[in-house]
Amino acid sequence: MPVSKEEFKNALSKFASGVTVVTTKDADGNLHGITVSAFCSVSLEPPLILICIDKKAGSHDVFEEKGSFVVNILNEDQHSISNQFASPIPDKFLGVEYHTNGNEIPILKNALVNLECNLKNAFDGGDHTIFIGEIEKSHISEGKPLVYCDGDYREIND
Repeated sequence: MPVSKEEFKNALSKFASGVTVVTTKDADGNLHGITVSAFCSVSLEPPLILICIDKKAGSHDVFEEKGSFVVNILNEDQHSISNQFASPIPDKFLGVEYHTNGNEIPILKNALVNLECNLKNAFDGGDHTIFIGEIEKSHISEGKPLVYCDGDYREIND
């Protein structure tokens, strides 16, 4: 018998993770973004990453339909951006600085890393979908990542 939902959430809350905002654009030109902590590397050759998005998230279907997305790995000063994209507000890009790539997908300015990806596969993952993206372009900045653990943001001290 599997652990309860509460026990699962409590156990996994102890695992520190970086915070990303994943962005895309739908067929009507509307911008979409969501805070995602379920992100990791999959393969070096080819360069693949995965993100997991709740099937109930408002923008879930757009990520599969568009076929491309950007993973923005947030820097330690971007708590408010993480919170904004995790909220149910209609315009998550309000007041957020970004530019767009050749696919017109938003790339968040001042993120620690931006990974422009093409969707390679999507798999059922229970109440989430596992999206595998191949990295086409990356931009890396100096700084430290925004880290989330045990229900709060944490700092990395050197």
